[in-house]
Amino acid sequence: VQLQASGGGLVQAGGSLRLSCAASGGTIGRYTMGWFRQAPGKEREFVAVISRGGSNTYYADSVKGRFTISRDNAKKSVYLQMNRMKPADTAVYYCAADHTIMTTIHITPGVYEYWGQGTQVTVSS
Repeated sequence: VQLQASGGGLVQAGGSLRLSCAASGGTIGRYTMGWFRQAPGKEREFVAVISRGGSNTYYADSVKGRFTISRDNAKKSVYLQMNRMKPADTAVYYCAADHTIMTTIHITPGVYEYWGQGTQVTVSS
């Protein structure tokens, strides 16, 4: 499956952005989908994950209550709604797919089989 992330940009602190991840070449409903981010000089970190059917989600503590992950399998897309954004949210955001059932291991980047190209998010103070 090929993944294409989009929706990044520049936003002021307190603002909102919605990222999209479009899938092609496969049935997205077969994949656990995650969002990760990587700031300059830092390791890639987990942001959120959603189960194949969308009924289960899990978030990093740093974004819990501010970000919402969702999916529309019919549209072959996964989304990340980001609200009350902070400068610390500045990073390149990546979506990723893995064919196994969602478990706690899906906070680890190495578990995922497929990655999108990333979209830059910059939050100004």
